[in-house]
Amino acid sequence: MSRFAHLIQPDQGQDARSIALVTKAGRDAWLKSLPERERAVALAAKFSAGPGDLVILPGDKPGEWSAALGVSATRSIWDLAPAAQKLPEGTYRLFGATPGVSTFGWMMAHYRFDKFLSSAEIVGDRILLTSEPGSVADLARQAEATAIVRDLVNMPAADFGPAEIETTVEALAREFDAKLSVTKGDELEAGYPMIQAVGQAAEKHRAPRLIELVWGNPEHPRVALVGKGVAFDTGGLNIKTGAFMRLMKKDMGGAAHAIAVTRLVMEARLPVHLHLLVPAVENAVSGKALRPGDILKSRKGIFVEIDNTDAEGRLILGDALTKAAEDKPELIIDFATLTGAARVALGPDLPALFSNDEPLAADISAASTAAQDPTWRMPLWDRYDDMLKSDVADMVNSAEGGMAGAITAALFLRRFVPEATPWLHFDTFAWKPAASPGRPKGGEAMGMRAVFELLKQRYAAN
Repeated sequence: MSRFAHLIQPDQGQDARSIALVTKAGRDAWLKSLPERERAVALAAKFSAGPGDLVILPGDKPGEWSAALGVSATRSIWDLAPAAQKLPEGTYRLFGATPGVSTFGWMMAHYRFDKFLSSAEIVGDRILLTSEPGSVADLARQAEATAIVRDLVNMPAADFGPAEIETTVEALAREFDAKLSVTKGDELEAGYPMIQAVGQAAEKHRAPRLIELVWGNPEHPRVALVGKGVAFDTGGLNIKTGAFMRLMKKDMGGAAHAIAVTRLVMEARLPVHLHLLVPAVENAVSGKALRPGDILKSRKGIFVEIDNTDAEGRLILGDALTKAAEDKPELIIDFATLTGAARVALGPDLPALFSNDEPLAADISAASTAAQDPTWRMPLWDRYDDMLKSDVADMVNSAEGGMAGAITAALFLRRFVPEATPWLHFDTFAWKPAASPGRPKGGEAMGMRAVFELLKQRYAAN
């Protein structure tokens, strides 16, 4: 059940304060329509009607007031977040408009991560009325999924290691009557050697594992979701500096995305046979740590020379993608906080997207636009495959020189995906470095709603 659904309620004529939505282009006409006193207040407040600009307008009696909110010319899911964040608790309705997709932003403005605050601020609910209550359930589920990604990414690594990732997936499997399997220990070493090698330096209670959840009718199309689950990344023996290690609790952000999409699919009961795979490890430093120059034989049989132990995410994903492909899905999607190069290229808002299938790439682009969940496609540039050559093995895990880092990482993963299987790879930052209304600093879902929209478009009609 979504923690946000109660924030949007059917409009049955109950008492509520009014919010007028005003665009910059419509500001002057709106001002002219106001009574003189309200117009004077708006002008004194220098209300520009820019997105997020909010002004309180007095009513005819003491204690009566309404609000006006500046919004974008084209309706955004985040339009109402500034009002939900700034207005006092109470009940509101839009004047002459329906909330539509903007209910998502209204709900997300109520998100808080206060698990570790001894005296968290208590903020009351702001209830928004709608004449279209039927549209709320799906948006509330997506708000909950977004909050789940934020919660998991925000958790300190000491409290959320590989075992806790397993517990999270186990609870999800139990809730939706899905099948859970976990491979670790000797079986992991024998079957998934790259996952084992990356996680072998960690303490015993944080041992590596492959977590799998399978749900749905086997007669339905099989879809595989893979999420990078590096609970903390020191960089291994190629240890990160303090500044780059600071946020590495978020290196399981890919797993958080895949887990959240899995929940959305099962809640919507999409007619798919869903296979979630989360390789969960801690990339630690100890005498057992993977070394530069080591050569690993992957589950697929490809020999990989380790150039840099800080390029560990692609190793665990390689084994997980191999397992996903063995069950012959018609679609594979992976999420990973894989490279700093993607963040340098696209900044923190846009996840880098790679695909080996042109129709699929067009579909995810359309879904991204429809869901207002931006992504940016980058090329699987074949000529850069040469950057992964090794003198002593089939390939290296990290190209020298640092050029085209996001692309070469995606090309590495492509080696483990059958050419004929449509595949999407998201290199996502999973973090909001600066707050904006409805989107606090911290863990963030990027590309998750786009993928769910894609899956709905592909399978809901069936």
